[in-house]
Order: sequence, then structure tokens, then C-alpha cells
Amino acid sequence: MAASAQSGFKARLTSLGLRELTLIPALLIVGFVGWLNNPAFLTSDNLLNILQQSSELSILVIAETLILLLAKIDLSLESIVGFTPMLGAWLISTDPSLGGSGLGLNPALAIAIVFLTGALIGALNGFLVVKMRLSPFIVTLSILILLRGMTLGLTNGTTLFDLPNSFLYLGSAKWGSVPASIWIAALLYLFFGIGLRYHRIGRALYAIGGNSEAARVAGIQVDRVVWGTYIASGLLAALAGLMLSGRIASVVSSQGQNMIFYVFAAAVIGGVNLNGGRGRLVGALTGVLLLGVLQNVLTLSQVPTFWIDAVYGAIILLALIFARLTGDRAEDV
Repeated sequence: MAASAQSGFKARLTSLGLRELTLIPALLIVGFVGWLNNPAFLTSDNLLNILQQSSELSILVIAETLILLLAKIDLSLESIVGFTPMLGAWLISTDPSLGGSGLGLNPALAIAIVFLTGALIGALNGFLVVKMRLSPFIVTLSILILLRGMTLGLTNGTTLFDLPNSFLYLGSAKWGSVPASIWIAALLYLFFGIGLRYHRIGRALYAIGGNSEAARVAGIQVDRVVWGTYIASGLLAALAGLMLSGRIASVVSSQGQNMIFYVFAAAVIGGVNLNGGRGRLVGALTGVLLLGVLQNVLTLSQVPTFWIDAVYGAIILLALIFARLTGDRAEDV
């Protein structure tokens, strides 16, 4: 009887979406500790700084969440963040001695190529996973390594800077008094959050991740949805790369490196199930915000940066333990 009541309570929590909001108390506690440690934490400039620095990661988390809901994986997103803007900047640069192509391509055309390249990489991932039936883990890991090498080889490992303002716009502009990247991330969360909840394609993602064969029998075009999701994720990663380049006003050869670890950290602690079919963007968003606030608090506390990764790893373990204790399935990869 007690077990049945407990099960019913958990089901109600899940149906209300409260499972994904359990990070909010932790977020408030970390913020309070940050304020006690340094009053500058709660200034508007610092809070906007946290949101802007988290904007690129948050868009990557959207991309990865869409893939995870299908019970797939995409490790190549971090390399798309680096390679696609590097390709665009390389085409724009007029000085071969500084690592550019010397072509001086129009920035608007270069941006179009950035997005097209992101979509093509996503399409390639989708083709290898859907049509060739290859392991998503191995495929996207291979693409990650391939793109990382191409990013370094394209410019001999140099940093491309002094780029046109139009190319850097998405990461450097302000709409009102708020960075444009924050607005873009917020609008994307709203768009995809509503789509996952109410649109047939969003419902199809959950159905495929829960049981792909049952979804196929129900008339869902499984292969088309999976392929399209990989393409959409590639586009989102290219967008994140442009935003990151705009924020730092350059494209560095190591851009995006290790971001995939933070993406999985945010998704896992936000309640996205790595086995597919479960998780919401609101949970992933709270995961991103928790990581962003935590990093900011540790930075203001002058904690060495290499300890931050250790803290992230501990948070993931605690999130997995919490998920098991609250009755969720084990998060196996």
C-alpha cells in the first residue's frame, strides 16, 4: 500500500513537471552562498555575465537533449562549435600569413556557409546512424576527432581575429540593455519547449526514445525524425559557435573543446534520461543555470579553475544517485 502510494506520488511529480524543478532550491542556495562570499554576485552586470556566458552552452544542451530523447547520442557538437565558425572566419580573412584563406568572402555569405556546414555535419551523422546502422557513440566520436583535426589544420592552429562586426554580431550585440545571445537562448528554449510538449514531432521524439519499434508501428517516420533531429542539432551547434566567437571577438583553434562534458553534466543533473524518452528542457535549463552560477561563485571565490571540473563531476554523481533514490531507471550509456 505504502509502495503504491509512493509510486503514485512520483508519477504525479513527473506529470506536473516538478521532477525537473528540484534543482531550483540548489540554485538558490548556491546563489545565496555566492552573495555571502562576495556581494558583487547579485549585481545586474554579474548576473547578465552569467547568463551570457551560459548562452552558448544552453543552446548546445538543447541540441543534445533532442538527441538524448531519441535514445541516441551526439559527441560531435563541441567540434561543430569550433569548426564551423573557424571555416567562416577562414573564408573571410584576407591575410594568408595570419592563417586566413585570402578570399575575403562576404560575411553574410560566410555566416550562411557556417549554418550550412553545421547542417551537413548533422546530416552526415544522421546518415551514418540511420542508414548505415552504425553506433551513434562511435560515429559522433569519430566526427568529433575529425573536425577537431580539421579545425587545427585549417589555420595551422592559429587564432583568427579582427573579424567583421557582422560576423561577430550574435555574440557581441545587445538588444536593449541585454546581450542578444541571452535573448536568442531564451527564445530557443521557449520554441523547443513548446514544440516538445505540444507538437507532433516533439511527441514523436519521446515515443521513439521510449520504444522505437512501437513508434514505427504507430506510424511515426522514425528514420526521418532521427535524421532531421541530427540536422537540427548541427544547426544549433553552429549557432552556438557563432555566438561564442562573437563573445570573445575571435575564433580560437581550441574553441568548443570539452564543452560536451558540461553539456552532459547540465542534461543529466537536469533530469534528462540518457536511455531516452524522458526529460524536459526546463530541467536542462536549470542544469545549465546551476553550472553557470556555480562556476561564477567559484571564480569569485578565487578557486583554481581545475577544481571546477572536479566539482562538476561530483554534481553529476550526486544527480545520478538522487535519480536512483527517487526511483528513476539507472542512467546507463
